[in-house]
Amino acid sequence: MPTLTLDVAAFAIRDDDLAVLMRRAGARWELPWARHDGGALDQAAARLAREAAGRVGWLSLAGAFDETDPHPANASLSLAFAALVPHDAADAVPDDHAWRTLGDRDRLQARQQRIADAALALVRDRVDRAPVAFRLLPAAFTLAELQRAHELLLGQRVHKASFRRSLDAAALVEPTGEWRTEGRGRPAQLYRLAKRKRRAAPRSVRFDY
Repeated sequence: MPTLTLDVAAFAIRDDDLAVLMRRAGARWELPWARHDGGALDQAAARLAREAAGRVGWLSLAGAFDETDPHPANASLSLAFAALVPHDAADAVPDDHAWRTLGDRDRLQARQQRIADAALALVRDRVDRAPVAFRLLPAAFTLAELQRAHELLLGQRVHKASFRRSLDAAALVEPTGEWRTEGRGRPAQLYRLAKRKRRAAPRSVRFDY
């Protein structure tokens, strides 16, 4: 009987870089996965993501991969899911899991390398069409932190003025009324994702690089 696995590529910001969650399996690393024997796929994937990464801010199907490439479970088919984990929740992972750099994807078996690549590509495709970058941040954040989250997901720098104009035009953020003091610099104002009813009509949010 063909076997089906659910595989989750979860991303978070760690040490000012984008990292992917892996778990140790003997001498090798792998993405979190589980065999699926029935029931709702989205619920099973969400449960797997929570068990591996704790609180998950965003989860979406990234594709399907067959036995063309090897998999830790030798499964016939794997459904790949992309997940984003808020920075303030990323420490709560099991002892046999660790956040690894994106460059460590070459430690994965071939199918899971493709799964990680597909998940990252999906997230990058969504960045300028939906507020997914917010899912990497705590509820309150500075605009600099939000810009950095976009840059890490996109893999390139974003022009600061263009970024701020795009945020204003889309009415994506609103001030919390609080400020954060860090070091000797000026206090930074804190923002949050605006409630849906206060946002502008849905539109693409594109930035200059």
